[in-house]
Amino acid sequence: MTGPEPAEHGRHPGWPARLGPIVTPAGHVALRPPRLRDAGVWSSIRLRDRPHLEDWEPSAFGDWSDRNAAFAWPAQWYALRALGRRGQALPFVITVNDQFAGQITIGNVVRGALRSAWLGYWVSSSLTRGGIATAAAALVVDHAFGPAGLHRIEATVRPENTASLRVLAKLGFRQEGVYRRYLDVAGSWRDHLCLALTTEDTPGGLVNHLVHEGLAWPPGARLSGGGR
Repeated sequence: MTGPEPAEHGRHPGWPARLGPIVTPAGHVALRPPRLRDAGVWSSIRLRDRPHLEDWEPSAFGDWSDRNAAFAWPAQWYALRALGRRGQALPFVITVNDQFAGQITIGNVVRGALRSAWLGYWVSSSLTRGGIATAAAALVVDHAFGPAGLHRIEATVRPENTASLRVLAKLGFRQEGVYRRYLDVAGSWRDHLCLALTTEDTPGGLVNHLVHEGLAWPPGARLSGGGR
């Protein structure tokens, strides 16, 4: 697996970087920085997957079709790149067999004595099975706890989002509480569960944990019978 690219002016610990691949039942999962030319594929997936995504993502100004049209991507790409270069986020695209499959971000990076951030992600509805989200989250959390120098990663999830809760449970995130009326999602203020990990919880790394559990394999592994 590769790590951060060589440091230069304007770059911060942990970003930009290329992570992975690791092998899942769905294919080779890797992470890379967003590209301006991702606009078309990003938009086509987001527009198609509105029913799959809208109930879980924070409400935003404007119509879904406009916010997720190809012409909206350059501004998002620029903002993500700026956050990454300022050390305020670690934004990545998820790829499966080198094809765009979703996004995953370590956001709101706070350093100093706290050294914490949140985790957020989405995956194309055509690829929601096969361990992609779990593998992507393992890659980015290991990277956040390693080269990026963070200590705590938090994830907030609606109690109804059982798919995301399963992903986080596989990685060992512990539930720490409930945030009442925490985010405006789908037009209402929704409760969210708060889950978290710290570096002490993952002494061997999450990717190694997935490999040990038979949920993922290193590149080049010979698979027989598939995975769970």
